[in-house]
Amino acid sequence: MEIQTSGKPIDQLLERVLCMNILSSDYFKELYRLKTYHEVIDEIYNQVDHVEPWMTGNCRGPSTAFCLLYKFFTMKLTVKQMHGLLKHPDSPYIRAIGFLYLRYAADPKTLWNWFEPYIKDDEEFSPGSSGRMSTMGVYVRDLLLGQYYFDTLFPRIPVPVLRQVVANLEKMKLPSKHSGVTGDSTRGSDDTARRPPSVKAALSVSFGQRAPHRASTRDSSPIRRTLPPPGYDRNGEDDYSRKSPSRHRSQSRDLSDRDYSDRDRGRDRERDRDRDRNRNRDQGRDRDRERDRDRERERERDRDRDRERERDRDRRYDYERRSRESSRRDYYREGSSRRSRSRSRSRSRSRSIQTRSPHKDNSKEKAPVSSNLAKLRDLYGDLSSQKGDGGKDMVPSRDSGAEEVIRLGGSTWK
Repeated sequence: MEIQTSGKPIDQLLERVLCMNILSSDYFKELYRLKTYHEVIDEIYNQVDHVEPWMTGNCRGPSTAFCLLYKFFTMKLTVKQMHGLLKHPDSPYIRAIGFLYLRYAADPKTLWNWFEPYIKDDEEFSPGSSGRMSTMGVYVRDLLLGQYYFDTLFPRIPVPVLRQVVANLEKMKLPSKHSGVTGDSTRGSDDTARRPPSVKAALSVSFGQRAPHRASTRDSSPIRRTLPPPGYDRNGEDDYSRKSPSRHRSQSRDLSDRDYSDRDRGRDRERDRDRDRNRNRDQGRDRDRERDRDRERERERDRDRDRERERDRDRRYDYERRSRESSRRDYYREGSSRRSRSRSRSRSRSRSIQTRSPHKDNSKEKAPVSSNLAKLRDLYGDLSSQKGDGGKDMVPSRDSGAEEVIRLGGSTWK
């Protein structure tokens, strides 16, 4: 389950300048290789030694702690992971980054429930780069009560919620005012030069410039703030007042020349880095283009192979179809030639039979006629034997009898 948040995007919760510098920093881009929650925790353990938002001294840009904090913002931690951060035994900076995550991203109404178990935590560590030690309980109370965190602005806690936090602290008999462990409770805006040099440097990163090294800026650094001022003699006059104005001007000129030379060197280094980055980017693009060309050539070869296979398949199919058709034609030709031969043979036979048939017909016709005559004789008797019994008038003559028999037996019998 994810942590209940205020619902605002992180670029609205962090100061705009800080957010822009985190996103444009080289270290944050290197954090893309960290994919898991445990890998980020190991990076905090190995790299973080303070939890200020900006690098201190003459360094520029956001601190390591806030780059890793922004990495956690992109991962959207769960409740279980947050409890693991707040109770981590290895490093107090891991716990401090967990409390910062809640102070920026969590719903203000839920802050007291998260922070209450750690209000009296006595683990000691140094939140800032100045080396000032504090307990985790005091640090947590300053996160709840303060509106500013080392000259950066926290998201505003609603007044009713803040009153309830103060009342709860008073019930526990704990201080209800900001102790100053996380910086001043108000931003020092009387003089813009009084800002820490890291903030001025970070403001200039977006414009590709180097922060000016002014004396007032260097003196306002939290590290140099603890150092004693330049030496004074017993009479109360400083060393600079005894120097001539010309020497003071030459010294300031030397300082400005040194600053300009440092600035030029820094610009040259940045140009060299940009040139190297562009060269590496171009080489990477050339490699990608070459890989794309190789892939396209492989695809063309595969397409040519497929086309060749299709052509071979078509040729094989056409050959088989033609061979089938030719075999069918040959079969039909052979069948028709057989039929024509059989018809010619049958015609020749019929003709030979017709030429031979008259003699056979005569012989065949004689046999049935004789048999018919015998049958008639059996029925009607022999006319020649009946001549004596009857008179010549009553019985027809032989010739007439013969004609009668011929009429009955057929035209060919006599």
